[in-house]
Amino acid sequence: MLLGGIDAGGTKINCAVAEYLSCRPKILERIKIKTNRPAETIPKILRFFASKQIDALGIGCFGPIDLHINSATYGFITTTPKLDWRDYNILGQLEDQVKVPVGFDTDVNGAALAEFMWGRAKGVQSCVYLTVGTGIGGGAIIDRKLVHGLLHPEMGHIMPRRHHQDHFKGICPHHGDCLEGLASGPAIEKRTGMKGEDLQDKSAATWEIISNYLAQAVVNCILILSPQKVILGGGVMKHDHLFPIIRNEVKQLMNSYLPKEELLAGINDYIVYPGLGEDAGLFGGFALAIQALNRKDRNNLTTDPLDKKHS
Repeated sequence: MLLGGIDAGGTKINCAVAEYLSCRPKILERIKIKTNRPAETIPKILRFFASKQIDALGIGCFGPIDLHINSATYGFITTTPKLDWRDYNILGQLEDQVKVPVGFDTDVNGAALAEFMWGRAKGVQSCVYLTVGTGIGGGAIIDRKLVHGLLHPEMGHIMPRRHHQDHFKGICPHHGDCLEGLASGPAIEKRTGMKGEDLQDKSAATWEIISNYLAQAVVNCILILSPQKVILGGGVMKHDHLFPIIRNEVKQLMNSYLPKEELLAGINDYIVYPGLGEDAGLFGGFALAIQALNRKDRNNLTTDPLDKKHS
């Protein structure tokens, strides 16, 4: 079986084809496309998949997106700050051309699903995946199902308490000092004049502030969703030294309120980097493709993503 996967981010779009038999998909071919205007970007995606005999396609997409299947704008990117993509029917444009079952969700929900199926959350019933990069987003699986509701989780726009040493006003065009406005890659660059990946690991004052905000986000996820695993990915989290700081901050903020081993001595294995690394989002596309096949086979929109027919 051949699966197509798309990890559609705000700055780049990763596309790949993978062989999938009985374990984790094996990538056969991949391409990276800059996220320009849809008229430039979509034809490049379609050209990549045109000669591939894929059985299903999965799209993990930057958002916000409309995931309500009975909505007139189902499959649209909606209020994104990328104005060329606002109110754009990305699902329809791709689905009309590829002619195979297509799975569609947020990029972070896709990554959460991939980590659940093949990564650090394999074997548990619930997890949260937070990505910290150009933006901040989060996806969640509870009781083996992706979380949807009024829209989809928008964890990057929660409102953290201000760090006592932080006077940065934030960069989010909607909220100013929400989590994304304070701790995303562009926020770090605005604070320091340097891209996050170039900022030295020992820039202690900045990293202390960023880690505090990310720890607050993790604590909120723990208290609201009670996940069995928290996964932190994205470009900013490539700074390995952040994990011990964040874990320690989480322990301090929790203050032994929940007497669980995972939040105490076991915290190093509870708050973790993605098992699929930088490819978590791309494997999210493959996971959504499998979900689309399962829905087709059983004609059931709530099919368990780990249906044994295709896993």
